[in-house]
Amino acid sequence: MTSARIERLTPELAADFPPVADDVFDAEPTKEHLEKLALMPGHALFVALGGDNVIGQLLCMAQFQADMPPQLYIHNLGVSPAFKRQGIAQALFRAAADWGRDCGCDSIWLATDIDSPEAQGFYRSLGFTRHQAEVFAGPIG
Repeated sequence: MTSARIERLTPELAADFPPVADDVFDAEPTKEHLEKLALMPGHALFVALGGDNVIGQLLCMAQFQADMPPQLYIHNLGVSPAFKRQGIAQALFRAAADWGRDCGCDSIWLATDIDSPEAQGFYRSLGFTRHQAEVFAGPIG
């Protein structure tokens, strides 16, 4: 396992965000988005720092509902290919789960691409089970 350090995004970290390794995010994070995210209630971005670089990230949200306990939603997980299979994704999940418990969440849910066996295997290794669903997306309008 690598000696990555896991940190939650804060306004200070957002203001001086380290360089990001390849394929950690879908696109390059912007200072504006990071600064807003650091202050967004119910949201947490955890980053894995290896040396002076971001080598992994996990974005999660505490979802509160009127008819059930809050759930932790994992929105995005990314680890640079050069650092995969070193325990970074597991460490990010532990940090997110701890934060979720502190927010009152009693379960975790996420979605992943159907053509991503690597991700599906990872989630199964954490004890997650697959639930079939249809996903819809569109403009706010």
